[in-house]
Amino acid sequence: MNQVLAKGWQAMKHKPSISNDAEIIRELRDDPDFAAQYLNAAIEDTQEPAVLLMALRHVSEARGGLARVAKQAGIERESLYRALSPKGNPRLSTLTAVLKALRMTIRLEPVG
Repeated sequence: MNQVLAKGWQAMKHKPSISNDAEIIRELRDDPDFAAQYLNAAIEDTQEPAVLLMALRHVSEARGGLARVAKQAGIERESLYRALSPKGNPRLSTLTAVLKALRMTIRLEPVG
């Protein structure tokens, strides 16, 4: 094993691990432009609508947590948890209220 790999391996053995979700949430908290790009990429995944719900949940967690976003959106906290769950089916009014609380908006453009 070369010295660089060995040094990296030693560092990994002593470094606390961080979940992928936690890392994404940290990046979303630090960079609002990244949050917008993240949501845009999620909304483009038309094959799996749950991707957008997961992305909205990540951004909400990064922006102070789901409870805070629910309060700002005027939605019951439990309702927001359900709406942004993998099996959630939120109404458009819920999505627009959450986006407004996140200081985001959806823009549409023609395809083709």
